[in-house]
Amino acid sequence: MLKATLRSFLAHKGRLLLSALAVILSVAFVAGSLIFSDTVSRTFDRLFASTAADVTVSPKENLDEALPSGFTPTLPASFVDRAARVEGAESARLDVDVEGITVADEDNESVGPTTGAPTIGTNWNPTDRSPVELTSGHAPEGPNQVLLDADTADSKDVAIGDTLTVIAAPGSFKAEVVGIATFTTTNPGAALVFFDTETAQTKLLGDPDAGTSISVDAADGVSDPQLKQRVAAALGTDTLDFRTADEQAESDVEQLGGFLDVIKYVMLGFAGIAVLVGVFLIVNTFSMLVAQRTRELGLLRALGADRRQVRRSVLTEALLLGLVGSTLGLATGIGLAVGLIELMGLLGMNIRSADMVIGVATPVAAYVVGLGVTFVAAYLPARRAAGVSPMAALADAEIADVGKPLRVRAAVGAVVGALGAAALVGCATATETSSAASLLGLGVVLTLIATVIAGPLLVRPVIRVLGGAFPALFGSVGRMSQRNALRNPRRTGATAAALMVGLALVGGMSVASASMTKSFDEQIDKTLGADFVVQNANFVPFPAEVTKRVKEDTDGVGLVVRSRLTPVAVSLPDGDRVETTAGAYDARLDDVANITYAQGDSAAALAKGRLAMDRDFARDHGVRVGSTIPVEFQGGRTADLTVGALTDQDTADGFGTQGGLFFGMGTMKEYAPGSQDSAVYVNASPGTSADDLRTNLEATLDPYPQVDVRDIADYKELIHDQIAVLLYLVYALLGLAIIIAVLGVVNTLALSVVERTREIGLLRAIGLARRQLRRMIRLESVVIAVFGAVLGLALGLVWGVCIQQVLALQGMQAFAIPWTTIIAVVIGSAVVGVVAALLPALRASRMNVLAAIAHE
Repeated sequence: MLKATLRSFLAHKGRLLLSALAVILSVAFVAGSLIFSDTVSRTFDRLFASTAADVTVSPKENLDEALPSGFTPTLPASFVDRAARVEGAESARLDVDVEGITVADEDNESVGPTTGAPTIGTNWNPTDRSPVELTSGHAPEGPNQVLLDADTADSKDVAIGDTLTVIAAPGSFKAEVVGIATFTTTNPGAALVFFDTETAQTKLLGDPDAGTSISVDAADGVSDPQLKQRVAAALGTDTLDFRTADEQAESDVEQLGGFLDVIKYVMLGFAGIAVLVGVFLIVNTFSMLVAQRTRELGLLRALGADRRQVRRSVLTEALLLGLVGSTLGLATGIGLAVGLIELMGLLGMNIRSADMVIGVATPVAAYVVGLGVTFVAAYLPARRAAGVSPMAALADAEIADVGKPLRVRAAVGAVVGALGAAALVGCATATETSSAASLLGLGVVLTLIATVIAGPLLVRPVIRVLGGAFPALFGSVGRMSQRNALRNPRRTGATAAALMVGLALVGGMSVASASMTKSFDEQIDKTLGADFVVQNANFVPFPAEVTKRVKEDTDGVGLVVRSRLTPVAVSLPDGDRVETTAGAYDARLDDVANITYAQGDSAAALAKGRLAMDRDFARDHGVRVGSTIPVEFQGGRTADLTVGALTDQDTADGFGTQGGLFFGMGTMKEYAPGSQDSAVYVNASPGTSADDLRTNLEATLDPYPQVDVRDIADYKELIHDQIAVLLYLVYALLGLAIIIAVLGVVNTLALSVVERTREIGLLRAIGLARRQLRRMIRLESVVIAVFGAVLGLALGLVWGVCIQQVLALQGMQAFAIPWTTIIAVVIGSAVVGVVAALLPALRASRMNVLAAIAHE
């Protein structure tokens, strides 16, 4: 049996190749994501471990910053001397690190990264643990000299002697590049600008007596934990964090972890799609191979092979396929990881391929996925093979499952579908976001499974409709193509399912993104009343100097209203403590924004010691107008603010802005003084046109490359671009699903051509032309692909409706269906069907007629 199995596997290696490609893709994404994330993690572990001081002292961060506020926590510089005098401390030094500064060249172009990584201003205080070393020029001295990292200098064509403009919170200033520092370790992608310590304190922090952290080195014989304990006792304050080198490295890795997790989960998402779609392909392949080998299997049974041996033979072929696919997939995954590392290099994160990490878990996961997928996918065909009767060897080869009732599928599909539908109905009627999201996930999984199970039941009614025009358009060729697709509903359903999965995902997410876009558009139209908004492209705050230039140096400006953000924690009457992001606005907010109040007005909301809150949030937590709410700000400041107004905006509570809290700029300055402006709303003065004002604003802001001038249309486009990022990921997943689905259709048609060799020969003998034969196979392929598209999009639209209900709980009430996308997907599916049929149709048309008729 083993010899027969090996011979069968080698005899069908061409047919199994397409299935192996599905395994290869699945394993490649799993292995590539693990190798890449392990390599980046190991690289940064080494970076942080090698650069962290024995003990680091930093301000304690009491609140997480969901949206950037521009606030930089500081500590007194005088603590350095106290730390240096601690027993067991060899030295202590003050660090000044400020993210979010902007550095412009002589053409007012930013020299910072364009990938979203920050530009960091820091003091030049080199030690043997510094991640950079001075390679040309000299150290900065005085307020008009800077060092620049070599990667930034190379990418932005900056050289020693060039003059840069540094735009920081206290104000902008010019400085000459006097030296270049080169990374001795991994460059994490940020731009580094070095100043002397005094300049960094005064020009970046605006406080000559402050720093952002203190690094303390231990003397010989003193452990890091011992030194940490002594430094903490000497400084004696609960507003500081004390970390050993290991703890600091771990904290740095945690901050980077979100970025790494995004990449890892995206890659695993691709792997999941490849695995799911690959299962359908492998099931179809083995089902057809078993059907075509009915006589062979029957003969084995007649010669004495029992059911278990036949089943084991088919599963052995599957495991051989999985073994080959896993090995090739692991090699492909290594290549994929190398490509990702090179891509990170183009984005500024210089990781060396030579430092690639292939842990034990990677090959284990690769082979578990590859072998597991093929084993699970081949199990049902293997059971079917074991049921072949010995008498089948005496009869003509049959097509397995043709004509068998689909009652079991109907029953199981109905039960699973009913459970899935109930979950989706529960999602649509839920009032809590968390429960709605859980029910949505359950409903998506169950309805997908139900559609896959019940797909063959839908083949005949749907394909009769989809292919109903074929006989009229293409005559007998169209009629035969339609009937070929109807011949084996199980096979057609499984082939279409591969495409259905990807298109269901696209349909659901397209509806969600279209609804989000429409909701934001409606919200912008409803609330934004300013002529223009001055804002950073990435929503990063900017210095007050920008606002001052807008207000004082721009002709035609009539009204300027500032907006700032700050993280807060509110203690509510029902006992909940909610961390969120609050906004602050200048007076005359009503002149630039249209806010609907359930109670109170803008004057009451922006008054000193008052705040506004979303009506629904207030109701859920037992808050009324006049309630006093304890509010905690960054840096540990607290205040008891009175609720002055309740809004009724139906605004989105995402992005860390739960509760819709806002207050006046006076309250912000008192309790969160380090925050910077996040947006400036500008109205034209009487007699100034919008076009003239825009021209004047752009001229004024030319020296500030970090901000843009936007009207309502521009603002909408910015939001659309942010949402489009999600769609690009979905389209990438669709592309992968289509690739595998094409392989599935090609495989099905190729095996179908082999199965129908004698039939094709007879058709050719009675006058069917080569061109007509190719057209018949293409039409069959198209109708199968469109069938998968119809099922997928119908399922996706249902998911999209439920996703929109979840979004509605977050304030995004609008619903939209992107019909252009839907129609384009259906047309694209027909194109996919044509492409997938090219090779099988060509092969069929080249068959020798007599040899085909004599085929057994």
